Amino acid sequence: MEKQKTIAREVTLKGLGLHTANPVTLALKPAEPDAGINFIRIDLPQRPKIKASIDYLLDSVHAPRRTSLGKDYVQIHTVEHLMSALAGLGIDNLYVELNNNELPALDGSSLEFLRAIKDAGIVEQEKEQQYFRLKEPIFVQDRDASIIALPSQEFTVSYTLSYNHPLIGTEFLEININPQTYEKEIACARTFCLEDEAKDLLLRGLGQGANYENTLVVGRKGIIKNKLRFPDEFVRHKIADLVGDLYLVGIPLRAHIVALRSGHLTNLKLAQKINEQRKRYALGGIGIDYHPKEGEILDREGIMKILPHRDPFLFVDKIIHLEKGKRATGVKKLTPDDYFFKGHFPNRPVMPGVLILEAMAQVGGVMMLSPEENRGKLAYFLAADKVKFRKTVVPGDELLLQVEAGKIKSKTGQVHARALVNGKVVAEADFMFALVEG
Repeated sequence: MEKQKTIAREVTLKGLGLHTANPVTLALKPAEPDAGINFIRIDLPQRPKIKASIDYLLDSVHAPRRTSLGKDYVQIHTVEHLMSALAGLGIDNLYVELNNNELPALDGSSLEFLRAIKDAGIVEQEKEQQYFRLKEPIFVQDRDASIIALPSQEFTVSYTLSYNHPLIGTEFLEININPQTYEKEIACARTFCLEDEAKDLLLRGLGQGANYENTLVVGRKGIIKNKLRFPDEFVRHKIADLVGDLYLVGIPLRAHIVALRSGHLTNLKLAQKINEQRKRYALGGIGIDYHPKEGEILDREGIMKILPHRDPFLFVDKIIHLEKGKRATGVKKLTPDDYFFKGHFPNRPVMPGVLILEAMAQVGGVMMLSPEENRGKLAYFLAADKVKFRKTVVPGDELLLQVEAGKIKSKTGQVHARALVNGKVVAEADFMFALVEG
């Protein structure tokens, strides 16, 4: 497993926004593990922060021909080139401070962002990098643009560009995205527009900061006042935009993206669908990508990398013993503040028996999915048998949750579980799980 990454020191960039022409100073700063990418408007009161997430995406009506984020009254425009550089270099955690509402256009590509990040230095952090491996194909279409995402062990883009213009025509490129290929093949590809559409864009209030240096303007006889960096620079820039847009899923992807004439609109629709799939699988099963080491003690944060559950539905505080595919022991400390006590015999609070079963099943799920052969699988709770409740569990008790594997097959597994308080069994049951490919 790779480690999460941030930058070693602060670095600053300045310029004008591509669409607003607003002057802006941008500071990239290191961030702690699991922070993600966060934009901070330091020119506004309370320095509002917006996480780089599809949840805060502005629609194309309010932000045409670019990718922008918004929350309450705060907007941040044209984030795709920076997001592309971060995705290409594998940066997981970063604070991006800016004193205006749009990132600088710079040279119209991701190159200067990439150079600034490399100049700041890329450092590994203590925690492992998480990623989402696509589970099912996804298809998005809008008029003559379409995009398909397919499950893959790597992040690969196959893009076909087709323009009714003699200087562009049809271009195709397939590339596996990693830091080396991104820097060499994608980062320096610049944004472009046709000369015929430039005047219309300006009349619509777009491209106010564009010029012949940061935008390739394609005329009928050639590139106006500029030169191509690659013969197929146009398709490379489309891939750069796509990589940046998909990073708004908030986590690196393992997928093969096949795009035809796709732009920000279809890219972002795909990102939304990928995010929906990721959430659906996280809620539906246990242990998609993280697998603990033999004997590793897991705190709640470690457990949540394996289990999809979050408060108030996580009933295990710690895994104190783990033998992969054989046995595991978890702990749940009960307090009067646990929400279920407030409604379950509130005058004489008792932990509901079904929640004790769920706590045992959660420890069983961690144990079932820890072996290497179950990497990437999901564990679905199928049945409970021989369920017995022997003693009430009340506030102040500490549940010791012991599970031991029974018959384990390629697609199913049986687990015997016991819950103890002060060395006495309070509940026990046999569970069956279905093991399915994630």
